[in-house]
Amino acid sequence: MPHPMFEKHQALLQQAVAAIESRGYWSPYAENPRVYGDTAIEDGRKAFDAYRGAQFYLDQPGVVDRGGAEVSPYGLSLDISYPQCRVDALVAAAKTAMPGWVKAGADARAGVCLEILARLNARSFEMAHAVMHTTGQPLMMAFQAAGPHAQDRGLEAVAYAWREMKQVPQTALWEKPQGKNPPLKMEKKFSIVPRGVALVIACSTFPTWNGYPGIFASLVTGNPVIVKAHPTVILPLAISVAVARQVLKEAGFDPNLVSLLIDDPAAPVAKDVAMRPEVRLIDYTGGPDFGNWLEQNCRHAMVYTEKAGVNCIVVDSIDDYQGMLKNLAFTLSLYSGQMCTTPQSMFVSREGVNTPEGVVSAEQFGHDLANAVSKFLADPARAVEVLGAIQSPATLARLAAAHELGEVLRTSSAIPHPHWPAARVHSPLILKVDVADERAYMEERFGPISLVVETATTAQSLAMAERVIREQGAITFALYSTNPLMVEHAEDAALRAGVALSINLTGAVFVNQSAGFSDFHATGANPAANACLTDSAFVASRFFVVQSRRHV
Repeated sequence: MPHPMFEKHQALLQQAVAAIESRGYWSPYAENPRVYGDTAIEDGRKAFDAYRGAQFYLDQPGVVDRGGAEVSPYGLSLDISYPQCRVDALVAAAKTAMPGWVKAGADARAGVCLEILARLNARSFEMAHAVMHTTGQPLMMAFQAAGPHAQDRGLEAVAYAWREMKQVPQTALWEKPQGKNPPLKMEKKFSIVPRGVALVIACSTFPTWNGYPGIFASLVTGNPVIVKAHPTVILPLAISVAVARQVLKEAGFDPNLVSLLIDDPAAPVAKDVAMRPEVRLIDYTGGPDFGNWLEQNCRHAMVYTEKAGVNCIVVDSIDDYQGMLKNLAFTLSLYSGQMCTTPQSMFVSREGVNTPEGVVSAEQFGHDLANAVSKFLADPARAVEVLGAIQSPATLARLAAAHELGEVLRTSSAIPHPHWPAARVHSPLILKVDVADERAYMEERFGPISLVVETATTAQSLAMAERVIREQGAITFALYSTNPLMVEHAEDAALRAGVALSINLTGAVFVNQSAGFSDFHATGANPAANACLTDSAFVASRFFVVQSRRHV
């Protein structure tokens, strides 16, 4: 008998499979706040407030203490404690939970995963407040990115994995002709076998958007998941784990298929857990040092990483100069550049930028861009709802030090938040450097830091951008050019470097946005990431196919 949760969500799952095959616009989770009800925002705030100053309940095994020291980037006191569990207890419980989950089959697992996503969607504004006050995202961005958009990515992973598993028949009759003799006949049985315990090491800026693909890809393919939260951003994933455990329990499965692991910066545990032989899958989002360590040392596991990169823009010519500036102003300001997709190094030739009004010099372009950002952020009330808050004090230190890298076209300054006086809100810093000063622009400078890099020619701009991407990695690459030959060259460069390319964005689509079911986030083809979120390769290696056969 089909599992009731599969029957409930089967039509949605089939729609999701169709969406990943067509790659057009589709999303089952509404990003319009009104759909969630007139009181949704306030209800979400009340739910979030109930966690503050309290103990977050999870009935996990091996509890030895309580921990957690999250501090809101907006200055709000959280004071939430979470169960701190022995790693061996979580691993043992995960392994014990596996057999029933594997035996249930792909359909039942997919149905349970989709029910988890449905429950998370209903709590999107609770999640929004939790993400806002741990990551620093502005509220509406937190609602969309950590709510429906993250749920899109989770469903996308389930759809890919379910499709891959369903391509393997459960049984087959094998008949080989033998001439005049009776044919050889065998009955063959094929079973999906998961790799083992999965570890998801989450980041501090987009814990759900970056975390859900790995969580759901592993879970739906039969692997139990231990979610290792970043010590400064625990609450969003604690909520996610609690919802998953409740749904698993209601569906008749062991809730220890999903568990939360916490630590603190003074005593990190991720490296030790990753090296355990039982851990066969690792999903990681974060800095390159630890990501590279995981790739090099965790040979016993499949490791999927998204690390740092230097996203580039080449500006050659444009038929809507003001539209380009407005688009870039929003792009550089959104969440204070704390996105893995935000452009950092913008290459402009000293030959200038061709526009319908004439040639704009590289120097003038830099000043125009700085002015466009300042104009966009002129209203402080509007500015804080785009910039959000700086998640980490380390990012603030990096921002302060970056002023020495080149000529300051626009200085970064603190902006008072009308509702949160202690919020860490800072406007973007824009610098101008020469192409010879590779030290300035050839490494990632995470945060609201952008560099206008002057080159001799547009050809050099394109060549340098490709080199940066090849050597340092990038998630995004953008070109502004009305020259068809230059567009063709940029497309070729993007293919060689293995990076997503956006061309002449002047409207309401921005290079740092990535749409579920349509955009492939990262490629795995350059140093910024060794995997794509989400494609078949991201899910297919999370399980094996084991067969048995007999004569009939």
